[in-house]
Amino acid sequence: MENKETITRRQAVAGLGLGIAGLAITPTFAAENLSAQGKDAAALIDPTTKYPRPPFNPQQQPFPGLASKMNPKPDHGELSYKGSGRLMGRKALITGGDSGMGRAAAIAFAREGADVVINYLPAEESDAREVIDLITKAGRKGYAIPGDLREESFCKRLVEDSVKKLGGLDIVVSNAARQQTKPSILEISTEDFDATIKTNIYGPFWLLKASIPHLKPGSSIIVTTSEQAHDPSPELFDYAQTKAANTSTVRSLA
Repeated sequence: MENKETITRRQAVAGLGLGIAGLAITPTFAAENLSAQGKDAAALIDPTTKYPRPPFNPQQQPFPGLASKMNPKPDHGELSYKGSGRLMGRKALITGGDSGMGRAAAIAFAREGADVVINYLPAEESDAREVIDLITKAGRKGYAIPGDLREESFCKRLVEDSVKKLGGLDIVVSNAARQQTKPSILEISTEDFDATIKTNIYGPFWLLKASIPHLKPGSSIIVTTSEQAHDPSPELFDYAQTKAANTSTVRSLA
């Protein structure tokens, strides 16, 4: 992922020089400096008590499910993430941007200064509206484009509409995925298998193929994969295959 600052050898040496110079500060000045910092330091919070802990109540939702109906409510950074302008002026498209990692990315990108288009299924409209509200509250432009990534024509239209709304495209996050647990391969219907493959492999293929002509040098493609790519679970037979394919997709493009 981009946004990691590249430190040159000259900068590293300069930083080392500052560190050595710091050692020469008199003890009195150092003590005063630490005391001043202590006055402004944020209070330490024990992370083991900050968040909800199990046991949690059993819960199920019909596909695709809504983040707003989960208990406890997931933390996507709504109240905690603070940006620092690292994506100022960038234009991003995120699939599956209504919940989970896609929602967290949309919030973070907006607070870092990017305008964002999110894609989601029509049944997830209420979650998507919450995300758009968070993007606009961050002072950025947010657009919601619902649709099914299993359709090639929609994937093409999603990219075209995103470019028009944003005025270009710098970041594409292929995050949306279908995951359904089944006890064994014998329980997976052809329809289920096809839906997972279409969403998780064909969808990213069509999305990236349509996006690449709009991406200038220095742009970024991010594809969400999983540990299932290299350590598959029996109950995620079809999903695990698609995550391995996603990993290979990124390596091939790189």
